[in-house]
Amino acid sequence: MRQGPFYGIMLALFGTLVLTPDAMLMRLSDMGGFQMTGWRGLLMGGVMLSLWAVLSRDRTGDMLSLRSGPGLLIVGCQVLNSLLFCLGIANAPAAMVLIGVAAVPVCAALMARLVTGERASMATWAAICAVLTGIGVGVLGEGAGTLALDWQALSGAALGLGVAMVLAMNFVVLRAQPHLPILLVIGLGALIAGALGWAVTGPSRMFEGQIGYMALTGAVVLPVSFFTLSLASRHAPAATVSLIMLMETVLGPLWVWLGVGERPTPTMILGGAIVVTSLAVYLRYQMRRRPPPVTP
Repeated sequence: MRQGPFYGIMLALFGTLVLTPDAMLMRLSDMGGFQMTGWRGLLMGGVMLSLWAVLSRDRTGDMLSLRSGPGLLIVGCQVLNSLLFCLGIANAPAAMVLIGVAAVPVCAALMARLVTGERASMATWAAICAVLTGIGVGVLGEGAGTLALDWQALSGAALGLGVAMVLAMNFVVLRAQPHLPILLVIGLGALIAGALGWAVTGPSRMFEGQIGYMALTGAVVLPVSFFTLSLASRHAPAATVSLIMLMETVLGPLWVWLGVGERPTPTMILGGAIVVTSLAVYLRYQMRRRPPPVTP
C-alpha cells in the first residue's frame, strides 16, 4: 500500500530533527574537512551497507541497479554531498555555506519540473520565499558587516550551492525511481567519499581530534537522517522535503550553542522564528489539504 504525502512530511520532519546536532558534532570533533569526510563516510557507509545486506530481499537485483544511470547518479550525488559540505564548513565562513545550502528547495522544485514534470504549488513557493527570507535575516543580520566578499567567502557560497544541487537531485531521482535501493546507493556513495577522505588525509592523521563525536554523527545521525529524508522524497514532493530540511539551518546553531557555547545573535533568533513559523503555517496548510480516507 502506497503511503501519501502526509507520511512523507512526517518522515522528513523526523529525519531533519535527527540531523540537527550534526553541525555541533562536527565542531566538537576539531577535525579538518577531508578528515571529517573520511570518518563520516566510512561510518555512514558501513552502517547503511550492513543494514542493506541484512534487510535486502533481492541483493542481485539491487546490485544490478548500480549499473543503471539513476543508481550511479545517486552514488555520485552522495559522494559530492559528503565532500562539498565538509570542505565548506572546514574552510569557508559557515554563513556563506548556509546561504548556498538554503537554495536546496528552489533547486528541487526546478529539477522536479524538468525531470518528472511535477510542479511545486503556489503555497510551496510562498513558503520557500518566507523561509529564505528568515535564513537571510538570521545568517546575514548582524554579521553582514563582517562578511567580506573575498575568494574564501565566494568559495563557501559555491560549495553550499553545490550541496544544494546534489541534495535536490538526490531527492528528485529517488522520487522518480522508487525501486532504487536507498540503503545501497547512498551507503556506497558515502563509503566512496570516506575512502577519498582517508586517502587525502592519510591514516596517521585520521586519528587526530575527537573521534567519538565523529563516530556518533557518522554511525547514528547521518544514516538515520539521510535514509528517512530520502525515503520521504518518495512520498512527498522533493521541494517539500527540501523545505522541511532547512529547519536544520535554524536548529543546528541551537545545538552549537548548547555544545560549544556560541550564543545565537538576536537576528539569528529572529530569522529562526521566521523560518519555524513559515514552516509551521505551510505544514498545517498541507495537512489540512489531506484527502479524506477512501471508504470501502
